Parts: sequence; C-alpha cells; structure tokens
Amino acid sequence: MIKNFPDSKVSEFSQQIDYQEGQVASKTLAQDQHHSLTLFAFEKGEEISSHESSGDALVLGLDGIGEITIDGQTHTVEPGDSIVMPANHPHAIFAPQRFKMFLAVSF
Repeated sequence: MIKNFPDSKVSEFSQQIDYQEGQVASKTLAQDQHHSLTLFAFEKGEEISSHESSGDALVLGLDGIGEITIDGQTHTVEPGDSIVMPANHPHAIFAPQRFKMFLAVSF
C-alpha cells in the first residue's frame, strides 16, 4: 500500500518532500519484505555514507544534483536521470548542492 502520498490527485512528485536545513529528509511511501519506496531530500553538503543493501536500488533524480558512488566510481545524477545501485555493492550518496531523489529498492 502507498502511504504519505495524495490519492487520486495529480501532483508534482518532487514537491512531496521538503528540504530540511542540515539534514537528509526522507519520506517512506511503501515498505515490505519485497520492496521499499522512499523520497529523499538532501540539504547541500549532506550525505548517506557508504553501505550495502541486499536489494537492487533504483535512484531517480528529481531536483538538484547528487553524486552517487558505487564500488568507488562516482556518478552525477540530475533531474530526470536514473541509476541502479546493485545489491551487495558498496554505495554512497552525496549532495554537492540540494538534491531530491526517489529510491525504489527491490529485495
């Protein structure tokens, strides 16, 4: 079930989460043993440090610019861009400027 999102209403996806000063904000839309759907808003300079996940993670850039590092290689993600962070590979996310993204993880 999708939660924390307006039903039966057209809305601008990137506006469903707000930036919060000095933080990485997140909003879970759905989560169970098979998948996780989450919106993120990174304030400039914020990051999620290197870690691994047991699921493949699809990132969709919504606003600003983010740097996604996978296996030590850094990729720039802008609005409309996407990248898969494969399961069991180290990855990190850094926001050189404000950055919003949608993350869909499939376990």
